[in-house]
Amino acid sequence: MTISELRIYPIKSLGGISVPEVIVEPKGFQHDRRFMLVSPTGEFMTQRTNHQMALIDVAIPGAPDRAATLRVWHRNRPDDVLELPLSPVVDADERSETMLVNIWDSKDVPAQTVSEKADQWFTAVLGKPCRLVYMPEMTHRSVDPAYARDPEQDAVSFADGYPYLLIGQSSLDYLNQRASESLSMIRFRPNIVVSGSDPYDEDSWAHFRIGELDFYGVKPCARCVLTTIDPETATLGKEPLRTLSTYRQWKHKILFGQNVLPKLTGQSVLGRLRVGQTIDVISRQEPWLAAPAANE
Repeated sequence: MTISELRIYPIKSLGGISVPEVIVEPKGFQHDRRFMLVSPTGEFMTQRTNHQMALIDVAIPGAPDRAATLRVWHRNRPDDVLELPLSPVVDADERSETMLVNIWDSKDVPAQTVSEKADQWFTAVLGKPCRLVYMPEMTHRSVDPAYARDPEQDAVSFADGYPYLLIGQSSLDYLNQRASESLSMIRFRPNIVVSGSDPYDEDSWAHFRIGELDFYGVKPCARCVLTTIDPETATLGKEPLRTLSTYRQWKHKILFGQNVLPKLTGQSVLGRLRVGQTIDVISRQEPWLAAPAANE
């Protein structure tokens, strides 16, 4: 089994970037969901309620670990590009401030406003007042303690709940054999895509190793209506939830992909991953759902 793709999403719920190599940090990959759009009162915004966010693309010119700029544009307005510093700092031209924001059950998370220019750009593009915020390194947002390995230390960026999401390519292939339309992996917004595994085998990975880095599968990912938004057109459909509900439903939740935590070392950088690396499963756990039979 090998890594077939690595993806980061610099601004929560906007377009992702496929990268050949990435730095692994405790909160997630470097630059992954360190920015987020919020309402003027600090409530997080996603494609679930504003489908147009699916059409906003981002790019990091150059190698992500050496780049300084993030470029953002709406797919239908490619010439109107917003450029942002990847690591915003307070300067004389911008009045940055600390803003308390809410993401699901995480309340009053300290974030840093980016700039009035960014707020105005996103407000105009999305047609509703919003602000762009950044997660400073000092902000600690805990993962759900019910699934944390170390409730005091395990942290996450502005991602929904966990720093990493892993999906096997064969799991998507199995879904596409049954769905009414062909679905891309982009809909599911994984960080790590794996090739060479059996369908849904990742559900059972309790402890796995990639190179010198150790990871732990802690909880299947419960999927929501965001997966039914076509990332190419921002239109709402019924797939994949309609098909997944027929064989991936557990206690009224539809599961697809595995939430993952890294082994912490006390360092701010844990190591690197690159496409093509081998994945070794060290130990397994009983999956919440039975994997499909080999002949199905």
